[in-house]
Amino acid sequence: MHKYILRRCAFGLLTIFGVSVIVFIIMRILPGDPLVAVFGYEGFTKLSQEERDHYMAELGLSDPMYVQYANWLRDIARGEFGKSFFRDDSVADLIIRRGPLSAEIGLLSVLLSWLIGLPVGIISAIRPNSVVDNGARFFTILFIAVPGFWLGMLIVLALLFWFGYNPPLTGVPLWEDPWSNLQIVLGPAVVLGVGQAAYIARMSRSSLLEVIREDYVRTARAKGIVERLVVLRHALPNALLPVITLSGILMGLTIAGSIPVERAFGVPGLGLAMFTAVIERDIFVMQNLVFLYSMVFVVINIVIDIAYAWFDPRIHYQ
Repeated sequence: MHKYILRRCAFGLLTIFGVSVIVFIIMRILPGDPLVAVFGYEGFTKLSQEERDHYMAELGLSDPMYVQYANWLRDIARGEFGKSFFRDDSVADLIIRRGPLSAEIGLLSVLLSWLIGLPVGIISAIRPNSVVDNGARFFTILFIAVPGFWLGMLIVLALLFWFGYNPPLTGVPLWEDPWSNLQIVLGPAVVLGVGQAAYIARMSRSSLLEVIREDYVRTARAKGIVERLVVLRHALPNALLPVITLSGILMGLTIAGSIPVERAFGVPGLGLAMFTAVIERDIFVMQNLVFLYSMVFVVINIVIDIAYAWFDPRIHYQ
């Protein structure tokens, strides 16, 4: 087990290193001049060549590529992550200030996806091809197809026109004002959670349908065990592994999906910061946030792989 954990962590570090190289190269080959993003096209044309060289040196973009990459890794090791083109605070300050809101949205959406999707999948698997199953499949396909940002905008407009409600526009930490914080994160979490719940429901249904046909489940029924206990105690634990795997992937995808949803709700989280950085062509913010998202995705999948043995004792790692 310990060897497996070390091996997975080593592969994870290699993956993170590869992602850092790819992200760095892509950010450097994007079309356009960084000084145009900073000064605008008209201001850029008024700069002399000496001024352009001076500003590029200040931004650290005049150094060779390998020097820029080494400096970036050094900043990451120090926890600085560089600075924005347009703001005085560093990207690390941005992550500390806005990261908790995005983390709350991601965790709450995963929790809602399980609370909604797992019961729907279990009921559909127990009563296949029934009215309940057909209705559940219709709504799961519907919510898989509906874009999260579109649903988010509908919710915002409905709350605004029907109830005259506007959530707080500034970020409020959970420990300072839980109610205001909940008003900020609940809408995006519900939108993302409903979309994830559709995937959870379909995966849990298909996985449970396979498990309940196994011999040990039929044996449990033959012993006279109540059907509810057969499903919850014998079938469901063995059907959860694919659902757990899917949840890890969905949690990683939630990070990317939160960008348009946070934009729709106006949540001052990392998703909105990424959206703003793309519009402003702030490559340092984009570079570090994309790397952070990738690192979180890799860590989540490592944790999911290691957790398999805890959920299923039959799994033994070499």
